[in-house]
Amino acid sequence: MLVTESTSKQGTVSLLILGAGWTSTFLIPLLKREGIKHAATTTNGRNGTIPFRFDPCSNDNSPFEALPAAKTVLVTFPLKGEGQAARLVSAYAATHPGAQEVRYIQLGVTSIWTAPHWQDENSPYDAANPRAAAEDELMRRAPAAVLSLAGLYGADRQPRNWVHRVVASKDDLRAKGALHVVHGEDVARAVVALHRKFTPSKRWILCDMHVYDWWDLVQDWAMQSLKAAPETVSEAEMARQSDLLAWVGELMVEGDVRALPRDTSSVGRRLDGRGFWAFMGIWPTQGRIR
Repeated sequence: MLVTESTSKQGTVSLLILGAGWTSTFLIPLLKREGIKHAATTTNGRNGTIPFRFDPCSNDNSPFEALPAAKTVLVTFPLKGEGQAARLVSAYAATHPGAQEVRYIQLGVTSIWTAPHWQDENSPYDAANPRAAAEDELMRRAPAAVLSLAGLYGADRQPRNWVHRVVASKDDLRAKGALHVVHGEDVARAVVALHRKFTPSKRWILCDMHVYDWWDLVQDWAMQSLKAAPETVSEAEMARQSDLLAWVGELMVEGDVRALPRDTSSVGRRLDGRGFWAFMGIWPTQGRIR
């Protein structure tokens, strides 16, 4: 259950979470353990959070009046295009005297880096991407930093369950190269680290420092499923896993791939996430998804 320490505008919190969703199931327990005074919002005020919905098209500042003053505001929902970040910053400032001292952390995405080779936080990115444009605006309008997140996993969100969504055919699997992920626990640790050691106007890549090969993962997961007790896996699922296992082998032969995982040079875009962890002096605690 997500229960925050403050649901009132009275007083000040160290960290305000705008949008307490999946990530907050890892972040809020960490904030409590670390003794960081915090508050969080949801659209319906569930579990003791502050009811708040950001409408970028509205000029009404009254929803912001329910928010406490904060040292750092974490924005977990996506801002897109020009104008939304400016609206958020101006509305919070208008309802919170002294808000010009507030720092913002935006949770972003790594898909803004598109080049099919190694990419780090200093590599050119797609500035026309609506999310990148909003992040850039936020960093112009206020002291702000961005944590660009790789694929999120943890608890009941597991990468092996993504296969049904992204691989419907052999051609789908053929097109799959690298997979990058970060565990919710490490996202929480990263937010706390950035809150404590803030880097204004800096966009970071956040991943677990592994480059996973989709073919390697699919093969491994298929073998695990086929070895499972028959009563735990349906016949249709067994047939599906057999197909996946066969597709991987056929693609290896067709592409002259001698062993898995494939060399990183052949899996497309690769993310170098060392920068953030090295700067903060901490390292991922979760990795090697299987």
